Amino acid sequence: MAYQSVSLDQELFIKSIYTIHYYEYQNDFHFDGERHDFWEFQCVDTGAAEVVTDNGCHTLSRGQVIFHRPNEFHTLKATGKTAPSIIVISFSCDSPCMEFFENKILTFSETERSILGRIIAEARNCFETPLDDPYLEQMIKKPEISFGSQQLLTLYLEELLIHVIRRYTIAHYSASAGIYDPCQTTSDTCRKIIHYLEQHVRETLTILDISRNNMIGRSQLQKLFREEYQCGVIEFFSRMKIDFAKQLIRENEMNFTQISDFLSYSSIHYFSRQFKKLSGMTPTEYATSIKALSERPQRQN
Repeated sequence: MAYQSVSLDQELFIKSIYTIHYYEYQNDFHFDGERHDFWEFQCVDTGAAEVVTDNGCHTLSRGQVIFHRPNEFHTLKATGKTAPSIIVISFSCDSPCMEFFENKILTFSETERSILGRIIAEARNCFETPLDDPYLEQMIKKPEISFGSQQLLTLYLEELLIHVIRRYTIAHYSASAGIYDPCQTTSDTCRKIIHYLEQHVRETLTILDISRNNMIGRSQLQKLFREEYQCGVIEFFSRMKIDFAKQLIRENEMNFTQISDFLSYSSIHYFSRQFKKLSGMTPTEYATSIKALSERPQRQN
């Protein structure tokens, strides 16, 4: 049998990069503003900054990032309290998924900050123009550039944006595999309810919420899940949330308190009790277990 190649879709593609800057501002810095026909984001590394856009005035603190769509007016100034350090990257990208970033103020995770650090480091390898000139409009490449440096800049930026989109839309993905596979049931109603639970896995739901939003009686709902999964719908949903928590622990992006908040548990203590009850180990025990380590996504050093 002859081998056949597989064509892979490229859902996010950076066409070109305009600027990559890391500024250490004075506490009275003020940039009057501009608009241009390409994307830009401003990320606060230290301190705080105030940004004015077509949509209003925003104050950003450490780790926060604001995205400006093409032709969106934006200014930047220090808040006057502390001298901020700001990373500004502008680029051209026509991919439809960039709609996600419109009118968004987000917070980069530690992994995303690490990727951003690699972008800055690679930019220093690639460009001879300084990265700390806020008024620079054209970057000049070095006469001799390390092999692959220019390509890595694009790849790192694409990785960063993809990582952010996936992390912030994670609730739209299946919370777990195994018993929650909707193909394992022949009931259309059950498949519909499982999909509903997955879409609301970050929330706190009651039987009344589930029955009302799926137009099914409470007794019928309980009977359906006991027949299909040998447990009530709330226990099913609780196990789904804990399996999602395991996924988040393996991804190593949040601490236990953040995961508890992310999944709308009333407290870290209640989250830990539920985790222990349904998995047989505490979150800490799971995080250091061979099972969790073997399933954790591999990262480059």
